Amino acid sequence: MLNSNNKLKKLTASLAVTLLSTLAFAGCANKTPPVTSGIGTGLMTPGDDFSQHLEVHNADLAKRLFISEVKSRKNNGLLEVNLQLSSRYKRSQKLQYHFNWFDADGFVIEARKTPWQAIELHGQQSTTLRGLAPNINVSTFSVYVREVPEKAYEY
Repeated sequence: MLNSNNKLKKLTASLAVTLLSTLAFAGCANKTPPVTSGIGTGLMTPGDDFSQHLEVHNADLAKRLFISEVKSRKNNGLLEVNLQLSSRYKRSQKLQYHFNWFDADGFVIEARKTPWQAIELHGQQSTTLRGLAPNINVSTFSVYVREVPEKAYEY
């Protein structure tokens, strides 16, 4: 009886040590994307932490799109951005996008001067959108995406 109690205590202690080690290692996992050579890269699940860069004013369209990766760097003092726009939708989507640029205080820089760019995303497709800030005061951005209506309206 005494021998089986000692075995049970050793087994319980061993399980406790294993459980605590597993929890300690899980807590050490780094979930911050790496930044190298002045280029930020994201290695996250779709939509994580990139949603602040995507602006969509259509709830149905917003559910069908996400940014899966963002890279940025300074190019001659100007912020240069490459982002991966991805579709969750099974059908093709005709879209337009343009970048909005903001200074360090969150104020828009040169509002409405970025032209709309047309793109077509086929089912579950991703595409890279490129943008270059209009001046050196830009510190962040967002990309505004809208649907192109199937029918052209005449006025």
